[in-house]
Amino acid sequence: MPQSGSPGGRPAPASRTAFVSGPRLAGWVHRFGASHGPLRIEDHDDGVRLLAADGASALLQAPWPDDGRPGRGPDLVARLASLASQPRSIGLLLVRRGGYGVAVTSEGLIRTSKTGSKYVQSRTAAGGQSQQRFARRRSNQADAMVEAVAEQARQVFSGQVFEYVVPGGDRSLADLVLDEPALKAYARLPRLAYLDVADPRAAVLKKAAADACSVRVTVTDPPA
Repeated sequence: MPQSGSPGGRPAPASRTAFVSGPRLAGWVHRFGASHGPLRIEDHDDGVRLLAADGASALLQAPWPDDGRPGRGPDLVARLASLASQPRSIGLLLVRRGGYGVAVTSEGLIRTSKTGSKYVQSRTAAGGQSQQRFARRRSNQADAMVEAVAEQARQVFSGQVFEYVVPGGDRSLADLVLDEPALKAYARLPRLAYLDVADPRAAVLKKAAADACSVRVTVTDPPA
């Protein structure tokens, strides 16, 4: 049976996401054009789009809104790079069943942080009462983890000044943590785009801090 996704039953072109810092963006765009042919550059509501001669495309999205501080430069890419290079501060909260990472970052660098492990079982058990007991135990574990991570985040965030919150990892767990009373003081801050990360160990947190302050680039390959 033909795969859906594009006219004629052809599979949709593959896409992938990368993060490029403001100072490196012009070089990345130059290399993309060298690989795929001359570029048409357009300004869209969701970001800057690069449309290449061979049909490849790239969507470039700023890490944060301009909030009255737009980037400067002679063209769309230069202005986007300038915006992404501004030294804005972020509260980073990453959580998955296997652990958490909390940090305050600026210019891609961590100012203060904490990581830890709060394991929540994900294995399913057999049916019947055994399964019900397992589900209750897992729910209790998740509740305890959410409360504990919220308290750790409160301690890391306390006394720090930042403009945005970036959640990452397990979307539902991160939302629950951010909705905890311990983090009420940060609920008014805008939340930026989620980061998809593995269990938040120190190295994962360090990369997430850099990605949160970088341009999100979604590349779509040329049609087959």
